[in-house]
Amino acid sequence: MSYKIICTDIDGTLLDKNRELSEQTIKEINRIKNRVPIVLVSSRMPKAMRHIQKTLGIEHFPIISYNGGLILTYDDNQVSPKTLLTIPISFDIPKSIYQRTQNTNIHVSLYLDDNWYVENIDYWASREINNTKVNPTVINFNKILSLWKRNKQGPHKIMCMGPETEVDELEQSVQKDFHEHLNIYRSKSTYLELSSKLISKATAMEKLLNVHMGYKLNEAIAFGDNYNDIEMLKAVGLGIAVSNGNDYLKSIADEITLSNIEDGVAVSIKKYFI
Repeated sequence: MSYKIICTDIDGTLLDKNRELSEQTIKEINRIKNRVPIVLVSSRMPKAMRHIQKTLGIEHFPIISYNGGLILTYDDNQVSPKTLLTIPISFDIPKSIYQRTQNTNIHVSLYLDDNWYVENIDYWASREINNTKVNPTVINFNKILSLWKRNKQGPHKIMCMGPETEVDELEQSVQKDFHEHLNIYRSKSTYLELSSKLISKATAMEKLLNVHMGYKLNEAIAFGDNYNDIEMLKAVGLGIAVSNGNDYLKSIADEITLSNIEDGVAVSIKKYFI
């Protein structure tokens, strides 16, 4: 099979342990980017993906953010992106999630479009600033939640970070009440990420590739490392897990490459795109 497009997760897959791009990864993507589109597919917000695109010189390619909740595309010579797809969380859910974190040590971040909202710059916010190279807007959540309720508007993602035991309890509570409405994803033992049940990386890729870019899913290679990559790896022609990925993802992948710190994505690009 001659593959025509690459879709890749970012954290734990494309980036190294310091959340940076290695020289080998940059070299391999630069080698093929003029003939093979490279689409970043992540739970990150767009702003936290653009510096990676810029380093790789692929700013003109679309991005899929929030695990498929937002797709942005760029026309030729266009600076501002167009929104191909946007599916936020229902407006009535965020307040309930926020209330469950009161009187706990759990930090809540709210994301809508290219905006990241926090109530204060605490340990968890500082950590995300360092990881993503994005600064949040500090705002009283009661204010923004009231505004969203009036406008019947919800966020693309809610991220809750805190001590593992408290995140465990929150996850159980959210699963019980919102499993029909939310994708509930534990990206780390201390991280709980919530998005609309209507989306996934796979559904977003189908929309982007089939409708907008003119590719079939079986013409794509996809790379991932975690649970939110499962549907994406199953949907494409060749789903590749990095060796540091979780065991279930590796069990369903078509192939396992080297780990993210061993430039696994770059190794596979060199293998399949001569």
